[in-house]
Parts: sequence; structure tokens; C-alpha cells
Amino acid sequence: MVRYLVTRLGQALIVVVLVTVITFIILHLLPGGVARATLGKEATLEQLAAFDHEMGYDQPWIQQYAMYVQRLLHGDLGYSFQLNQSVTEAIAQRLPKTMVLSLLSTLLAVVVAIPLGVIQAVRRNRWPDYAITSVSLLAYATPIFFLGLMMIILFSQVWPVLPPEAPQGFTLAEVLADPAGLVLPTVTLAIVTIAVYSRYVRSSMVDNLNENYVRTARSKGLSERRVVVLHTLRNGLFPVITLLGMYLPALFSGALVVESLFNFPGMGQLFWQAALKRDFPILLGVTLIISVATVFGALLADLVYAAVDPRVRLRAGAS
Repeated sequence: MVRYLVTRLGQALIVVVLVTVITFIILHLLPGGVARATLGKEATLEQLAAFDHEMGYDQPWIQQYAMYVQRLLHGDLGYSFQLNQSVTEAIAQRLPKTMVLSLLSTLLAVVVAIPLGVIQAVRRNRWPDYAITSVSLLAYATPIFFLGLMMIILFSQVWPVLPPEAPQGFTLAEVLADPAGLVLPTVTLAIVTIAVYSRYVRSSMVDNLNENYVRTARSKGLSERRVVVLHTLRNGLFPVITLLGMYLPALFSGALVVESLFNFPGMGQLFWQAALKRDFPILLGVTLIISVATVFGALLADLVYAAVDPRVRLRAGAS
């Protein structure tokens, strides 16, 4: 088990190093270089040269990468001249808000998707299975911005019960002070996730319902509810645990659209505005943070999976 944990941690560190290398390369492949992308088209050659010298971009690439990693280890992700603040500070102001929105949507998705997946598996190849599958595929195929627009039209215009705009506030406390404004962004972001998770739960439950331990439990006279809830569901949720960690990039891409649509002051809106303004330090800083979070999310999912699944512990011990 210890060897398995050390191996997975080593793999995660290697991926993080590769992420820093790729981010560094992208930084130097910007049109006209970092100086031109930062100072704009009107900058003179002397200004570009002065910027490169001040930032160390006139040094050899190996030395530049060492300086880049050193800055990262000290929490320095660069400086945004568009926002006139450090990238670290800009992300720190908005990351907690996006984390709350993602957490709420994930919790809602899990709470709804698990029962739907169980119903599909238990009633597979019957009308409940077909109905839920059809709705899930429709939700998955519908662009998230269209879902958000429909939510705004239905619940802010046709039935004006919820505000069309997300909570506005500089701090997380100010955002949480308006829970009604979080409903539409959270539900919009959760709809696609529900469709994905319910399909995974269904597939895993169907596989487990055909296992020998389920037949043994039924032969002992256990009720179908006990067999499904106490035995099959526990093993059927293992793939979902892994999916939670691997779904971070898709969750952030959805948050990018949802935050822009509902004017939510989070990481997604920050990334979108930086893309419009060609604010490359912000773009690369957010990309790096999301990439590292994805790596460690997958690592955490693997560790949890190994802790709850005896089959993984046995394979790890045998190796």
C-alpha cells in the first residue's frame, strides 16, 4: 500500500513538472514575445529590450526556467499590467468564490445523480431507464450557455422567482449573503454534471448487480432494497469517486461559461476577461492553477479509491 502511494505521488509530481514546462513554453511562444504581449503594439524596441532585461527574458532559456520555477515556489505567478495587481492576488480574490460555486454544483449533482443512476440500473431496459437516459443525453448535448439562458428566461422572466444575476461582492462573505442569487448558476452548472454522473452510476451498478456476491445476498433472503443499497451501491460508487477528481477541467470550463453568463465574480469570469484583453499572465496563471488542481484531484481520488477498495490494496501489496 505504501509503495502504491509513493508511486502515485511520484507520478503526480512528474506531471506537475511537465505542466510548469508546458506553461513556460507557452509563455515564450506568445506572438511577439512576452514583452510585446504585455506592453502592446505601440511599444518601441528600446522599451521591449528594457522589459526583457528587467524580467530576465534576455537570459538563456534554462536560466529563465529556473527563475520561473523559483518564482512559482514563492507563490509568484507574475504581474497583470491590465489589472495593475499580481496574478496571485487576483486569483486569491476570486478562487474561493469559484470553489464555492463548484462545490455546491458538485454536491447537487451527486445527490441527484446517484438516485437516478440507481433507478436506471434497477429498472434497466424499462421505461424509467429509457426516460432518464433520454433526458440525460439531452442535457449533456445541450450547450451550457443555452441551459443558462433558458434558466434565466424561465425563472427570472416568465416566473420571476429568482434573480437573473449572480451575487456581486468583493469578498466570499458578501457573495454568500445572497443565497438566492446562487441558485441559477449552481443548478445550471450541475445539470450537465448530473447527466454524466448518472450514466457512470448506472453503468457501474449494472456491472455489480451481475456479480456473484449479489446473487449470494439474494439467496440468503435479503430484500432487494438491502441488496441494492447496502451491497451493490457501495461498490458501484467507486468509479464515481475517481470521476470526481478527474472532472475538474470540465467543471472549470463550465464555470467559465456560467460565471460569464451570470456575471459571477469568480475564476471563470477572470479567465474570460483576461482572454478578451489578451492578459497573458492571468491566462497562464489560471491555467497553471487549474492544471495542478486537476493533478492533485486525480491523486486524491486514487488515494480515496485505494483506501476504500480492498482490491487495490491487495494489488498494491502484491506489487
